[in-house]
Amino acid sequence: MKMVTRWLLAVILPCFIATAVMAEDYQAGKEYLVLANPQPTSTDDKIEVVELFWYGCPHCYRLEPLLTEWQASKPDDVEFIRMPAVLGPSWELLGKAYYTAELLGVNDKVHLALFDALHNDRKKIRDEATVQALFVEQGVSAEDFNSTFNSFAVNVKLNNAKQMTKRYAITGVPTIIINGKYSTSASQAGTNEKAIKVMDYLIVQERPQAAADAATVAQ
Repeated sequence: MKMVTRWLLAVILPCFIATAVMAEDYQAGKEYLVLANPQPTSTDDKIEVVELFWYGCPHCYRLEPLLTEWQASKPDDVEFIRMPAVLGPSWELLGKAYYTAELLGVNDKVHLALFDALHNDRKKIRDEATVQALFVEQGVSAEDFNSTFNSFAVNVKLNNAKQMTKRYAITGVPTIIINGKYSTSASQAGTNEKAIKVMDYLIVQERPQAAADAATVAQ
């Protein structure tokens, strides 16, 4: 009986393994795109994952819980960065809101509050005064908000986001950029859940090269 069991395992197990590999064998041009112009990353020793989003985008709002769950157990060799996309002048206000919260150290409060205000409460956030009111609701003083929102530091970050939005050549959000080389999204992969799987797949593909690059830097 044991011999039969071992024989069955020897025959069946490779089939299961092959099926699993095929299920995760995503292809460029289908589930993800190869960037025509790869971009440098912000870290030499980690694989960089950048999410380009916009607070006004309902698809970004639906992706947020999945990314939050993924972040809780992401590999140590992965650096995750949120970047507000700037696809036009009307996107700048909420981009500045994100970087204001980041510099004030209140993204843990303001990030979801902005999403909820727009998509759950159906609030119109179209000017600086409305953004300020939301920050104040989250415990930020009006003075701190005012001194940061129009600061040089926020404008530098926003200008960088503008440039990177163009360099990544994205046409919509949310878009996930893996190590400056690949992009994927729900529309590209099929669903938000599948986009996360494609992202993980590409991280694995990048790991050998990232390790080699880190070793070169360490020399």
